Amino acid sequence: MNMKPRSIVIATSLAMAATSMSATAASSYADQISGSGFGTSSNNMSQSQNQSNINVSTQAFAGAVPGQATTQEAVNAASLPSQSVINTTRPYQDIKTQDMMFGEQLFRGAFSTTSGSTFNDSYVINPGDNVQVRMWGAYQYAATMTVDPQGNIFLPNVGPVRVSGVQNGSLQNVVKNAVSRIYRSNVGVYASLEQAQPVKVFVTGFVKQPGYYGGLAADSVLSYLDRAGGVDPTRGSYIDIQIKRNGQMLQQVNLYDFLLAGKLQAFSFRDGDVITVAPQKKTFVVSGQVQNEYTFEFDVSDLTIGDVLQVSNPAANATNVSITRSAGRAQTAEYYSLSEAQNVPVYNGDQMVVTSDRYAGTIAVQVKGAHTGNGAMVVPYGARLKDIVPQLQPSPLAKLTHLTIYRESVAEQQKRMINESLDRLEELTLATQSTTREEAALRQDDAALVKQFVAKARNVQTDGQIVVVPNSWQDIILQQGDIIEIPAQTSVITVNGQVRAQGALTFNPDYTVGDYVANSGGFSDNADTKDILIIHQNGASQVVNTAYRIQQGDEIMVLPKVKTKRVEIARGLSQIVYQLAIAAKVVLDL
Repeated sequence: MNMKPRSIVIATSLAMAATSMSATAASSYADQISGSGFGTSSNNMSQSQNQSNINVSTQAFAGAVPGQATTQEAVNAASLPSQSVINTTRPYQDIKTQDMMFGEQLFRGAFSTTSGSTFNDSYVINPGDNVQVRMWGAYQYAATMTVDPQGNIFLPNVGPVRVSGVQNGSLQNVVKNAVSRIYRSNVGVYASLEQAQPVKVFVTGFVKQPGYYGGLAADSVLSYLDRAGGVDPTRGSYIDIQIKRNGQMLQQVNLYDFLLAGKLQAFSFRDGDVITVAPQKKTFVVSGQVQNEYTFEFDVSDLTIGDVLQVSNPAANATNVSITRSAGRAQTAEYYSLSEAQNVPVYNGDQMVVTSDRYAGTIAVQVKGAHTGNGAMVVPYGARLKDIVPQLQPSPLAKLTHLTIYRESVAEQQKRMINESLDRLEELTLATQSTTREEAALRQDDAALVKQFVAKARNVQTDGQIVVVPNSWQDIILQQGDIIEIPAQTSVITVNGQVRAQGALTFNPDYTVGDYVANSGGFSDNADTKDILIIHQNGASQVVNTAYRIQQGDEIMVLPKVKTKRVEIARGLSQIVYQLAIAAKVVLDL
């Protein structure tokens, strides 16, 4: 049944995912999204063209080179201070995970640190390459020869042998046939490519750092692009990258072919070759219940939502897609089921959100702790805790009054709140200016303290514990994946944080916090001795002093003392330390 599009309100939240799809589907989509004029097709030219009269278009280096410059002029103006062969060991760079352009994940430094120093059979030999030749039998000879500018190597008694333009896999036969014309028998020949010629290549257009980069002739176009910082994700094209020599295009590269289908045609670079990244084409955004949430680039007029779904790979529970697009000065929205949307056209700037319009009939919750029954229970959607309590089979030591719930969405919220607090702390630390040298030194110490603390705090995982409040706990609405934990009666009190000997002690109803700390070796030098955090068995927390009398099953957490003279930073650090203790049950040192 046909369904008419109806208006909706869309909130698009774009988060990046890894590419996962079959090679066959990926290949067909790569062909579709790039159009007939793109892909990995190339206008191959003879590899033996003379390079002496190369004129390079240098618009990317405006102000440094004349409009039409010779190779040497362009080299002098645009060369970066580097060796002929890039050999960098810089670590891979982290990339942002929101609003990512599909293809941006390619350029993190991995390709710039690799070199095409090993040769496959398709590598084309160029002038300057080193060829090793050995002859034995009736005539013996061994030498390593450099391919001369005319593309030849010279063998004694044989003469010049043209090897430029020959593929590496055919080199042995070419040399052997040349020797066989002189020595028809009793002479064995072995020829191999030893070393490629270092080259320097212009990388220009819409890249982050246009320039003149060194490498090897066998290096891939990805290596040179990565050395230039990669394609500019806001302006550059990932599906229209051109390799030119003497002003003529030799190959057109579509990186989506590589990303989606693993296709990347080999190319043998020469000095003065130009890699040009064209301006970005049309784009669309897909997010929601898909594995690949990205902004994609395309340059065809007949792209459909079916093509988009093929590359974005909807989740198993996805049912519908909404489209927000601009029509003149107005913005419109359309809504389809996935089956009805297959042939709906996609236009430049469209934003698609794939949703799951399924409503749970039942949910599954786990039961852990002092429980002798099943570890999982299936209850109707919307069930409350009071509906499941009669089905529980607590053990004799179970304390149902201290029952607690762990929920994934709460853990995510806790983590988000902690990260927001860390962001504010970093901003506060970096934003304040110093007026004196002594103040600047204090600011530097504070910045080092905060940097170290933030690095540790961001790695802490929250547990998502929900404190069940007495007298109202039975009305809690359960969610899919909830973990209900029934604690058991215990005779152990744990002491963590800033004490000299963290550990577990037996419960004594007459002991106070001070007694347990004393039995743990006392406070450490960095301990906050005034405000001590107590976590009860049901997850409830309480700030106490050393005179507080401990309850059975409590956990004592001695927090660190914040050592900074800046009140704002001290307050921010103290708040985050407390948040981490509550949400993750850990005490971070300062």
